[in-house]
Amino acid sequence: MWPLLGPAFVTAVAYVDPGNFATNISAGSAYGYLLVWVVVVSNLMAMLIQYLSAKAGVATGLSLPALCREHLPRRVANGLWGQAELVAIATDLAEVVGGALALKLLFDLPLLVGGTITAVVSFVVLGLKGRSHRRFETVIIGLLGVILVGFAYDVAISGVDSMAVLDGTLPRFAGMDSVMLAAGMLGATVMPHAIYLHSALTSERLHARTEAERVTVMRSQRVDVVVAMTVAGLMNLSLLLVAASALSGQGIDTIEEAHAGLGDALGTGAALLFALGLLASGFASSSVGTLSGQVIMEGFIRRHIPVAARRLVTLAPALLVLALGVDPTAALVGSQVVLSFGIPFALVPLVWFTARRDVMGSLVNRPTTTAAGIVVATAIIALNGVLLWQLAS
Repeated sequence: MWPLLGPAFVTAVAYVDPGNFATNISAGSAYGYLLVWVVVVSNLMAMLIQYLSAKAGVATGLSLPALCREHLPRRVANGLWGQAELVAIATDLAEVVGGALALKLLFDLPLLVGGTITAVVSFVVLGLKGRSHRRFETVIIGLLGVILVGFAYDVAISGVDSMAVLDGTLPRFAGMDSVMLAAGMLGATVMPHAIYLHSALTSERLHARTEAERVTVMRSQRVDVVVAMTVAGLMNLSLLLVAASALSGQGIDTIEEAHAGLGDALGTGAALLFALGLLASGFASSSVGTLSGQVIMEGFIRRHIPVAARRLVTLAPALLVLALGVDPTAALVGSQVVLSFGIPFALVPLVWFTARRDVMGSLVNRPTTTAAGIVVATAIIALNGVLLWQLAS
């Protein structure tokens, strides 16, 4: 089973990107441990959605974009491709801005310089995939490890109240503002590019030719998804717990404020590890975002362009935003709005395809799995609608 593990860890990067840093820090600093349950619920949703994406790739040998091209009318598929390209650009914007912020916090580099460095490093990391899937996955897992170690240290010294954490697992709110923040946390959990990418990674790596091989592969993917999403969930939970214990009541709204607050409350070591984790997140998620952009183009329109050219397509808007001096937090929020619009266009086809026996064969969803997928997709879409309404009002 060991050689089959890895794809879920690559897509898990989407769940600890700079956008997640901002939402979890805001939740913990504003409401303490109140919204712990939101992290738990969102992580369970992520497990189901990423498992369905992995299964679609194994069963069909195609990515989700390729399945859309094969089974949907051309106009519909082309429309989905157009919005998916916007998703890829918005994804890169969030990751590059996050990396630029980290380099500014660590070395006081201008945001444009930091964004350029993030783009170059992520390009180098992505280049490893051309040589070996395992080498690329190892680097991504290593960057996730940097984030996890830093968060674990911050949690250990922050004096987390274990009874308050347990109490926070009970679903409840404290006014409309907490409802809106919970909607933002839940709605921003499942990212469209992670859904597209996971199906591509399993379809190109895991070729099951017999029924016995399919059983073995899917068993490995269940383990892969559960472990990877659990790690990602622990990282998000750690962020919220650190903010709840060290920054509670401060109403932190930006990553820069969180960094400064952690330095004041826990010392320079904690602030340094937070910034290093943000940098690792920016490097890893930017690489994964570019890879998902390739999957989108190859799947929807059967066009392959060099990685460098693809990188420039999605990188240019991010660098332009930094060059114009746009507030980085505002840029992160704007990118999340675009990603929120893209979620239904990935989730609905995923649930529909995995419920069809003519597409999935013996790996078709059980009725209970399809029902759970519909419930999760409906909840995420509805919560993103609440988030968009909040941002527009």
